[in-house]
Amino acid sequence: MINYNKTFEDALRAVRSEGRYRVFADLERICGKFPQAMYHDDKGIREVTVWCSNDYLGMGQLPEVTDAMKAAVDKVGAGAGGTRNIAGTTHFHVQLEAELADLHDKEAALLFTSGYVGNEATLSSLARLLPGCVILSDELNHASMIAGIREGRSAKLVWRHNDIEHLETLLKELPLDKPKVIAFESVYSMDGDIAPVAAICDLAEKYNAFTYLDEVHAVGLYGHKGGGIAQRDGVSDRIDVVEGTLGKAFGVMGGYIAGSAALIDAVRSYASGFIFTTALSPVLVGGALASVQYLKQAHGLRAAHQERAAKLKEMMRQQGIPVMPSVSHIVPVLVGDPVQCKRVSDLLLDVHDLYVQPINYPTVPKGTERLRLTPTPMHTDEHLQKLVSTLDEVWASLKLKRAA
Repeated sequence: MINYNKTFEDALRAVRSEGRYRVFADLERICGKFPQAMYHDDKGIREVTVWCSNDYLGMGQLPEVTDAMKAAVDKVGAGAGGTRNIAGTTHFHVQLEAELADLHDKEAALLFTSGYVGNEATLSSLARLLPGCVILSDELNHASMIAGIREGRSAKLVWRHNDIEHLETLLKELPLDKPKVIAFESVYSMDGDIAPVAAICDLAEKYNAFTYLDEVHAVGLYGHKGGGIAQRDGVSDRIDVVEGTLGKAFGVMGGYIAGSAALIDAVRSYASGFIFTTALSPVLVGGALASVQYLKQAHGLRAAHQERAAKLKEMMRQQGIPVMPSVSHIVPVLVGDPVQCKRVSDLLLDVHDLYVQPINYPTVPKGTERLRLTPTPMHTDEHLQKLVSTLDEVWASLKLKRAA
């Protein structure tokens, strides 16, 4: 007889033995006091400072956003009532899609229940809509992009991360009239590096390829109205489809794509991940709408965000903390061992009331285990100083390798 439960227990035992078993922190964010949260464990409840939230600007607690959500539930109720094909589309969805299209200077946009679903549904649909196409994927693309490419069952070529020469080598080998999709991200969330978007667009135009850009870690944060890296670099018009999220800088939930009206309508008509999924709650959409509208004008907030990240990196360098090279708002700190990475995280939380989740394999390659810090405009100088001095203490106590 098969002991199914033993199979599951053995799988968990294997993860634990490698030092990469993940424990969820039971957190209760304090509205109006970001980045503070109440941490619940078997010892009780205490206040901690959160250092790893993707709510990069604290928009999830902005009164304009929470008030819009309260107004939406009072106006139309909690749920969408089903899929948009069957239950109809709430007017909030129509408004938000128009706002997102404008954010990226595109003709149209389409909402999904998450950024993951948006990538999976769109890339798999592109593969079916472009018979015989080849998708050229950056080797560090997110799991959702890889899943979408796999589901579409098209030919796939993987190019070395941000390596323009390698990408061109692969493109040269393909016929000019063969459908080609270059799929890549703008900000890579674990290393904090940024793709050479303009150079990739040059190659796409030279070799007749379609560009698919995932901007989930850049929307709201870069560009004159928060459209992302392509907007910051002045190449938005050269990107065929941009994919973004409402769950990070915009502080709510959901994903979307923006592009030509024909492309958006085709994905709407073909993507199973859109057609057969209950639509986002209008309460979430109402909050996201307020957030997008707010951030289009929030130039000072974006500048403050960049300043906090730059200052934290410099403070850690001065202290010999091994902050990894990063040109974005992401601040990765190399540990290089899964067990030690978990120990660092546990010490920070249990002793110093600082919450940072360890990042281990398979999220990052083995041997590159790290802490991933995301300072926000709401992290004060006092927050930064406490974090850096505490990391210095922890590094010394665990005898971890320091930066040169």
